[in-house]
Amino acid sequence: MVTPPYLRYGDKVGIVATARKISKKELEDGIALLESWGLVPVLGNTIGLEDNQYAGTDFERAQDFQQMMDNTEIKAIWCARGGYGTVRIVDDLDFYKFVKYPKWVVGYSDVTVLHSHIHKIGFKTIHATMPVSLEDNTAFAKASLKQSLFGQQPNFSYNTTNKLNRLGTAKGTLIGGNLSILYSLCGSSSDLDTAGKILFIEDLDEYLYHIDRMVVNLKRNGMLDHCAGMVVGGMTKMHDNRIPFGKTAQEIVLDAVKECDFPVAFDFPAGHVDNNNALKLGSEITLEVTATKTSIQYE
Repeated sequence: MVTPPYLRYGDKVGIVATARKISKKELEDGIALLESWGLVPVLGNTIGLEDNQYAGTDFERAQDFQQMMDNTEIKAIWCARGGYGTVRIVDDLDFYKFVKYPKWVVGYSDVTVLHSHIHKIGFKTIHATMPVSLEDNTAFAKASLKQSLFGQQPNFSYNTTNKLNRLGTAKGTLIGGNLSILYSLCGSSSDLDTAGKILFIEDLDEYLYHIDRMVVNLKRNGMLDHCAGMVVGGMTKMHDNRIPFGKTAQEIVLDAVKECDFPVAFDFPAGHVDNNNALKLGSEITLEVTATKTSIQYE
C-alpha cells in the first residue's frame, strides 16, 4: 500500500460532505482543531448545501470531492460527517490525479466506502473521527488523528479481560471499517480482498438479527475464511426484537468465525464510540491478543 505524504505545519486540509448535510456552524470544532495543529482548513462547496438529507445533489457532492482530490494544494481530505450517500457518488470519481498526487482521506462510518475503494487502487487512508463528532470525542482520540496525519505511529495497547477474545498474534494489512458499509459493498468494484489481512469492523444502531445477517453474508462471500486476524470496535446502541435474538453483537461475530483459526480482539476503542482512535488502514500491523491485553503495533 502506498503511504500518502504526511502533513506539515501550514498544509491545507479540505473539509467536504460526501453524505448527509452539515452546516458551517457544525464544523466550528473541526476548524478550530485543525488550526490549533497549524493546519489551514478549506471548506468544500458542499458545506451548507441541502438536497433532502444529502449535502447537495449526487453531482454536487461528487464534484466537490473531485475538486479536493485534484487540488494539489490540499494535502488531506477530512469528511465532515457520515450518514448515507457516499456510495451514490464513488463511481463518478476519477482517481487519476489522486494516484499521481495522493493525499490522506479521513473519516469513518459511511466514509468506509471511500476507504475500501481507495484501498482497491492501493493507497492507505485514515479511519478516524470527523468534525461533527469532535464534541464527544476524548482527547486521546483527537491526538491519535494528529499523530496519524503528521506521521507518528499511533500504536495502541489496552487492558481487556473480555472472555470472548480469541488469543494469539497475527501480522497483516489492516483493512475494514463500518460493517453495514462493508456488507453493502460485497460484489461491487469497491469490495475488499480480506485474504491474509486483519479485518476491523464496527457498527451503530443495528438490530442484532441484522448484525447476524451481515456477518453471515461476509462469511458466505469468503471474506472471513482467510483473514489473518479480526479487530472488533464499538458495537454501539444495538437493538433487539420482542423475541430476543439470543446473542450479543460480539457473540454473533465470534460465532461467524468459530471455524476460523485467527486471533479476535473485541472492545477495540474505535468506531461510533467517544474514544474513537485513529487507524491507518492499509498499514502493516502486528495484532497481539492476550488474556489481559490487546495491542496493535504498526510496522
